Amino acid sequence: MLSRVADSLYWMSRYAERAENIARILDVNLQLMLDLPKLGPAEQKTLWEPVLRSTGDHVDFFEYHKEASSDNVIEFLTLNPKNPNSILNCLTASRENARHVREQISLEMWEEINRIYLWIKSQTLKKIVRQGPYEFFSQVKNASHLFQGITDGTMTHGEDWDFIQVGKYLERADMTTRILDANDEIFVSKPAVTQTAGTLHWSAILRSCSSHDSYRKFYVAQVEPDKVVEFLILNEFFPRSIRFCAQSLNDALRRISGCKEEHFTNLAEKLAGRLVSELNYSALEDIKTVGMHTYMDDLQIKLNGIGEAIFQAYLFSPPLPLPESEPKPEPAPGKAQGQSQKQGKATAAA
Repeated sequence: MLSRVADSLYWMSRYAERAENIARILDVNLQLMLDLPKLGPAEQKTLWEPVLRSTGDHVDFFEYHKEASSDNVIEFLTLNPKNPNSILNCLTASRENARHVREQISLEMWEEINRIYLWIKSQTLKKIVRQGPYEFFSQVKNASHLFQGITDGTMTHGEDWDFIQVGKYLERADMTTRILDANDEIFVSKPAVTQTAGTLHWSAILRSCSSHDSYRKFYVAQVEPDKVVEFLILNEFFPRSIRFCAQSLNDALRRISGCKEEHFTNLAEKLAGRLVSELNYSALEDIKTVGMHTYMDDLQIKLNGIGEAIFQAYLFSPPLPLPESEPKPEPAPGKAQGQSQKQGKATAAA
């Protein structure tokens, strides 16, 4: 497979997954505001700044807005054309990458990604407010689920499908680490925080990862911070846990190369296999010993390293060396992107 094709399949999948994640986080935060008492500007800031940190847009947001209110954050993360990480730009980039590999994907996939692209282009903030944000976010989430289901049901599960899985699970694992890292302060018991308020926040984190119902079935108990952390990081059966995503990512990489589990043919497989082993042999006590923030930072660094290694192995073609007298050209847009939420925002069409 050409690196150009693999690159577009990879980013098509990542951007579709990212749009769904952002829609879900915004939807959950709006619902949380309804459950909590009336919030002033300071309380709204406390509620919405973690959302911006989760998406990696905290710095960019304050270049355009003075305060993190619900209206400002929703506008910035949904339809703002100046934010490369908005839902609008994520779906546009996903559709553009799909267009570049039109011959590699199924007709049904193209129709669905094109449909949601045309729908998002027709939306305005006034229309979202009039119809209700819940309906808007539900449309985005359902479109992403439909696109993933169509992909699994209409594509041959070969190398092209595996690159789509690599992008999806790397993005999903990265977002779960960011959600936990951005909210790490609520996992520390505070006397001023009531049990009811704490439970609401922990439940909101579970819903941000589409895991609330699965959590309740698995533990059949009240939502507790330690169990939330254990479920979202170490559970081997839940599709959005970091452990499950790392295992699925590792499996996809090995199907691409044909390498057995106990061996590796490139740095990406080595780093992915090492991360899976670490998560398989980790326990909640290990996370609590180093601290949530430190543990999440370490996971993000490892996921970024895997992403960079994937580029070097499959997606990135380094330029030919130039004579000393000739200036080196700037890298082509989208070809030298990193894997962090911040770095991966530029349109990735190759």
